[in-house]
Amino acid sequence: MMRPSERQLWRVLNASAITYLDLRILFNGVPQPLGEVSLDGVPNNYSEYNPANSNKGAKAPAAGINQIVWQKHLDLPPGARADFIFQGPPAGVYGNLITHDVDTGPAGENDPIRPLANIISKAEAPEPRSILPASSAPLPAQSSAWLGNVKPIRERKLYFSERPSDPNNPNSPTVFMLTVDGQKPAPYDPASTAPNMTVQLGDVEDWVIENRTQELHAFHIHQIHFLLQEVNGAPVDEPFLRDVVNVPFWNGTSPTFPSVKLRMNFRNPNIVGTIVYHCHLLEHEDGGMMGTIQVQPPAN
Repeated sequence: MMRPSERQLWRVLNASAITYLDLRILFNGVPQPLGEVSLDGVPNNYSEYNPANSNKGAKAPAAGINQIVWQKHLDLPPGARADFIFQGPPAGVYGNLITHDVDTGPAGENDPIRPLANIISKAEAPEPRSILPASSAPLPAQSSAWLGNVKPIRERKLYFSERPSDPNNPNSPTVFMLTVDGQKPAPYDPASTAPNMTVQLGDVEDWVIENRTQELHAFHIHQIHFLLQEVNGAPVDEPFLRDVVNVPFWNGTSPTFPSVKLRMNFRNPNIVGTIVYHCHLLEHEDGGMMGTIQVQPPAN
């Protein structure tokens, strides 16, 4: 319940195990504009080009400026979070929050259109439990170079794949794998103490994540955020840091596999140690679609 035409900030987490969300707010069935201000806990404050890098198409952080990205829907894979603002319905107008249908591929889940919440507009609606300050302090300036402007030290390729546990029975339980290119495909072994990869603190890398399956996967990594640079080899203009991203499904016939290219940021001094990356669909993660990377301290 909210007051007529009241402007609110909503923070939404997709805490489901395997369900993709395509969030929309409808007034009498009509989609309303949603102003995304944060993704996966990181404000969208990268809204200005750095003139020194304008010829590269790289975006630089604009200290204290929070960019609002207006759109009619928000895609949230499992584990993703988003903060957005919207203006509530006028008095007498019916509103609701829904998830639209999501095509997760021939081997994927069934995610149809579903209502999630009704939005009731009343003048006597109580005050929200949380109130934003009338004026807030500006965001702190970036202490390090904007990730999009940093030259990566190396590029790696990883890929999602699946196989039946019994090669002679296609209906046997599925084995899920997330493999570093060049290594033998195998499900994650929780008893193993050897990481799949190692990096040194301060490294920046580019990862190409391929999907060699006919279902949608959500790539996620702990402790760090990354920058989405390309989808299926085409550059994207989404200069926002995140830690979950969809990797499109393979159609089963194309000679090339769908992929995303990510710039991975290992510069945070608090991440030394071993961290995991995995598909954020619980069934896939538990079925072996996971790996580990060890962040080593600097040599000196």
